[in-house]
Formats: sequence, structure tokens, C-alpha cells
Amino acid sequence: MASCCSKSEPEQPDQSPCCAPGRKIDWLFWTCLVVVAGAYLAQLFFHRSLAGSRLGDFTHGAFEMTNRMWWGILFGVGAMGLIGMIPREFITAILGPGGRFSGILRACGAGLLLDLCNHGILMVGMKLYERGASLGQVFAFLIASPWNSLSTTLILIALIGLPWTLTIIALSAVIGITTGLITEFLVRIGALAPNPHQKDLPPDFQFWPTARHRYAAATFDRAFFRDHTRRALAESRMIVRWILLGVVLVAVLRAIFDPSTFAQWFGPTVAGLALTFLAATVIEVCSEGSSPLAADLLTRAGAPGNGFAFLMAGAATDYTEVLALRETTRSWKLALALPLLASPQILIIAWLLNQPLPL
Repeated sequence: MASCCSKSEPEQPDQSPCCAPGRKIDWLFWTCLVVVAGAYLAQLFFHRSLAGSRLGDFTHGAFEMTNRMWWGILFGVGAMGLIGMIPREFITAILGPGGRFSGILRACGAGLLLDLCNHGILMVGMKLYERGASLGQVFAFLIASPWNSLSTTLILIALIGLPWTLTIIALSAVIGITTGLITEFLVRIGALAPNPHQKDLPPDFQFWPTARHRYAAATFDRAFFRDHTRRALAESRMIVRWILLGVVLVAVLRAIFDPSTFAQWFGPTVAGLALTFLAATVIEVCSEGSSPLAADLLTRAGAPGNGFAFLMAGAATDYTEVLALRETTRSWKLALALPLLASPQILIIAWLLNQPLPL
């Protein structure tokens, strides 16, 4: 781990979690990696002999999840390396200062526009926190991001039409903004801890002149890119470990339950909405995979609120996200604040969407 810690930026003395002294073997990471890799290879080479068995369902689940996620994880690692090159004051200038409506709005807009699946966006969000984004900005970014990739949006338009897709996007942005604002208020009154990495911009800070000066002074040689790549890989491992655990759990649950039957079970009732929300929380589905299920809930089950809840529950209550927040913030209180603040809003809006329109 010394390689990722030996050359820290002078203006940023804080170290990556990978630099902690006496770091022990990460058994969770390596165990889950071996299980997922073994299941992937087994499905790749022995899928015919495993077909129809519980073990085959497990390996197929791990295989499918890995194929859906790898590009997002790879892009997330690359984004972490890129963001790690950017000084904190530039992150603050781009996202705007924390604690203000404009900063929450920018973070939410970045989440809506960034074309990444929920696993890749998670690593980007954690890196933004480490680079000084406020807690409210990180929450708004995470809630608005996971399913709003371009590919998922196009899938939804094809399945449920443009009006419903735009409605769901707008409502997800509303939840992201309100959750971010509530979080910033709780930070101001001391109920939640502020981001210790957050710094105010110098009063004489000018973005473009400072950027040109930094660019002219930087040396973009092989050592520069090698050090930042090593740092990105080391820092991303704490997030990837929970993603791998999520793949194992999803594969286990898919071997036991069939998520394709959700639309047949859950109608536009309070009980159906509660079960849908619980199912989306427990059985993690990648963003592209959630769209057909959400569309089925809206069209076949006649429960648009359930479809909305199914899309949003992963963004607000995903256990991978909660564990990653705990790892990054070192606080269960901050990690659990996201689902506790966002879930009631999702359920209320979903319930309203399920109500029949007055004639």
C-alpha cells in the first residue's frame, strides 16, 4: 500500500483509507472476489450442465450482474482517478458551496446527466465527498443518479412512453433536491456531522486563471499517471468490496426467488407498495435491469407508484450504498441518514401516483 501513499499532493495532506498503518488482509474483498470470479467462470464454461439447478441460478446471477456492472465499475475507478487529480477548491467551484440551494441543484444536475449505473456512480459520489462536497450534495448526487443513465432512460421511454419517463425523472430530481436541503439543514443545526474535508473557497479565487496556472505548473509524465492510477485502484477497493458482496447476495437471492414475478404479485395497494419497496431494497437490480421490471409494474400491474418506488428504492436504500457511505464517512449515523430521509418521500410520492385520477 506504500505506493499509493508515498506521494500525496502538498496542498492535500489527508491520506486515503488505504494508507492506514498496519492494514490487514481484506478478507471480505478477497473472499467475495474469489466467489464471484469462480461463479462467473463456472457459468461461462459449464452453463449447460448447471442449467436448471440452484447452483446454476447462482452462477447465472453472478454472471449477469458482473456483465452489467463491469463497465460502470471501470468507469467509476477512472473517474475516481480523474477527480483525485483535481484540487478541492475546483470541486467546490464546480459544484458550488455546500449548504446552499445552488450547490444542491448543481449536484443533482450532475447526477441526472452523468451516464453511469448505480455501482459506478457510488464510487464517484464517495470520491466527491473525499474531495470536499458537502453531505447534502453527495446525497442529492446519489439519489438523482443511479437509474437516470441515458441507456436506462431510453429503455423507459420505449417501455412506458415519454410522459411517464419525464415525470419519473422530474420526481427523482425533486427527491434528490429536498433530501439534500434537509441534510444541509441537519448539518447546520448539528444533528449530522459536516464533511471534514470541506473547505471554503479563498475570497480571491478565480477559476480559469488558477486552472491555467495549475495546468502550466503540472508535469504530466508517466509517474504522474502511474501514481494516480495506483491511488484510484487502492481507494476504489473499499467500494468494490461491498459491490462484490452485493453480487454474492443478489446471486443467492436470485437462486431462491424469481424477481420477474414481482409485477404479478404487487398491485397499486398500500401492501403492494410496501412489498415492492422491500423487494427493491433487498433484491438489488442494476439500473438497466430495473427498468423492465418497473415498466411491468406500471403497465401490467397498473401501479405506476410501485414502478417509481422500485426504481428509487435502490438509490435510497441499497445496502451497498449504505455500507460504502459508512466506509467513507466512518459513521453509521451519516450512512443511515440517506435512506431515513429519502424513503418517506419516495413512499408518499409513490402512493400519490397509485391513486386513480378524478374523472
